[in-house]
Amino acid sequence: MENNEFSMAAGGGVKWRFPAVHPEGRKFGLIAAVITGAFFLFGWDVIGWLMVIVTIWVLTFFRDPIRATPQDDSLLVAPADGLVTLIQRVTPPREMAGPQGLGDTPMIRVSIFMSVFDVHINRTPISGSIKNVIYISGKFLNADLDKASEDNERQHILVERADGLRIGFTQIAGLVARRIVPFVKPGDVVAAGQRIGLIRFGSRVDVYLPEGTMPRVVLGQRTVAGETVLAKLGDMHPVAGVLQ
Repeated sequence: MENNEFSMAAGGGVKWRFPAVHPEGRKFGLIAAVITGAFFLFGWDVIGWLMVIVTIWVLTFFRDPIRATPQDDSLLVAPADGLVTLIQRVTPPREMAGPQGLGDTPMIRVSIFMSVFDVHINRTPISGSIKNVIYISGKFLNADLDKASEDNERQHILVERADGLRIGFTQIAGLVARRIVPFVKPGDVVAAGQRIGLIRFGSRVDVYLPEGTMPRVVLGQRTVAGETVLAKLGDMHPVAGVLQ
């Protein structure tokens, strides 16, 4: 953990440190830094200072913090940092439907919107093996819109536990996002909260809850990937919330 935001402190605790930058983002940070240096070299200091801000933002965007994931097989953890913007009962995407996927019965879908200021490393909600990774090209509409789940560039990931339970979730590119980067492939074994990919520059993640499970998050709530409990399997008690 020494290269991330937590390290061991005296007495067995932890202390905060700056999060590491994911390798996927280092090249973008380097490009921004080179451009920044060029502006200062040619005497365009005003633009140079603006580029300093841009460089810091790029490095911050690709930050990769350590997360403490609850170790309980009955829990689904949030796959993304962001804002819960939609909770709806919908039919599973056709790419993940059918007997080898999530089935054809309507399921509760929880949508988490990531702004350009959120961490964009995505994590798996449960442990299991990656059954499918399905990439679909598409548009770049505002990811906050309901139709983004059907029209935008997206990537479906289906995880199957040893007991046969399947959880599907979808990475959706947004208005600014232009690339979904996977870290996993079919057949990989993952642990709950493990990093499975990222989306560059603003996007959304949809999670499909299995039948008989209600979300433990509410509209307007902020989630932390790998930490926030999204739902408990078999728990049908809805959670109420108040924006304040």
